[in-house]
Amino acid sequence: MSFLVSLFLWAKLRTHKRSVKMHTLLDLRGSTPSFIAITDGKVHDVNILDMLIIEPGSFYIMDRGYIDFDRLFHIHQSQGFFITRGKSNLSFRRQYSHSVDESTNALCDQTIKLTSIKSAKEYLDIMRRIKYADPETGKLYVFLTNNFTLPAQVIAQLYKSRCKIELFF
Repeated sequence: MSFLVSLFLWAKLRTHKRSVKMHTLLDLRGSTPSFIAITDGKVHDVNILDMLIIEPGSFYIMDRGYIDFDRLFHIHQSQGFFITRGKSNLSFRRQYSHSVDESTNALCDQTIKLTSIKSAKEYLDIMRRIKYADPETGKLYVFLTNNFTLPAQVIAQLYKSRCKIELFF
């Protein structure tokens, strides 16, 4: 038995495989982790949101694997802000289109309301949908957030900053 396997006997994935995940909340003010949870590979990332104490005014930047509208609404109600990527099958109704400065690579900035039965019941308020073209890669991104004050380009830059967590480790 290898040394690493003996360290993680508790982290069974399958009969002969082990899997460990490290879920990290990074404080961007100092690039220091403020929360770390080590779980076995079977724990879905979105469940870690239940372990966090939401700080009012803080931003929680997550990949689309964390889309759970009930949990996002909890962040919203706790006066925190979230930024996540939208999925392509998101059902919503546009309530308002904000003007965008196309020189910032923002393609649209909308106020939306979720319309699918489940998501509309879980997230009761409006949210913001931003479509952004990354000038470095040319990729199109759709961001969802509950922050209506920051410019669309800043929302995109904040999302890009989540890559710092991977560089940290």
